[in-house]
Amino acid sequence: MKIDTSIAAVVTGGASGLGRATVEALAAAGAKVAIFDLNEELGAEVAAATGALFVKVDITDEASVEAGFATARAAHGQERVTVHCAMVNRKGKTVGRNRETGAFTRFSSEDYAFAVHGILTATYRVASLSALGMAGLDPLEDGERGAIVLTSSAAAQDAQVGQIAYGSAKAGVSGLVLPMARDLMDLGIRVNAIQPGIFNTPLLARNTQKVLDGLNASVPFPKRMGKPEEFASFALELIRNTYFNGQSIRLDGAIRMAPR
Repeated sequence: MKIDTSIAAVVTGGASGLGRATVEALAAAGAKVAIFDLNEELGAEVAAATGALFVKVDITDEASVEAGFATARAAHGQERVTVHCAMVNRKGKTVGRNRETGAFTRFSSEDYAFAVHGILTATYRVASLSALGMAGLDPLEDGERGAIVLTSSAAAQDAQVGQIAYGSAKAGVSGLVLPMARDLMDLGIRVNAIQPGIFNTPLLARNTQKVLDGLNASVPFPKRMGKPEEFASFALELIRNTYFNGQSIRLDGAIRMAPR
């Protein structure tokens, strides 16, 4: 799909990190971009810098996502591109020890369900609602109507200690790509996912320099964390290259995460 001024795009989590870089790349390519995020201050900042539209959206709430798409479509028309970067998560070991009491504790089913809802269910919600809108578009070359890019994680394959919910939910994101691509093949809507490794996002940058140096050294090559613009570049390639479909692909400098 050619990205130009005729293309409307939605990026969830577009106020920071990987999402922000993707908003910037899509806007630079000429697309009309809508940012879905909860952070109004950062969202407005990115919108002002890129000419994008900020829409306050809670990806864990069906009505909020539906309203967000309605607002974006009223401003830009039906999106042909959706890149889903947003997530909500909780961390914890399946069974561990309380540091103060020494008692064994369990990562609760409620915490696990919260993370799955904020990662896997939210991914399905955003992708399926976008596809529902794309289905009515006129087809482009090859009969293509739209392209959806999801964000999985290297943790989908080698999650670390304390990532029981995150790792399994991200594995679920990778797992839904092929069946969703097959569900949507007759409509000309493609679905792919990126599995990023360690990326230099604002959240990760809060760590000490010692921790950051260790993270950089842990990557086989290049010996550094990924840059958000490298994620964005790959997302745009997945959009532009119509023969990419049904894939969940690692973008990680060949890292394989150790247990800790």
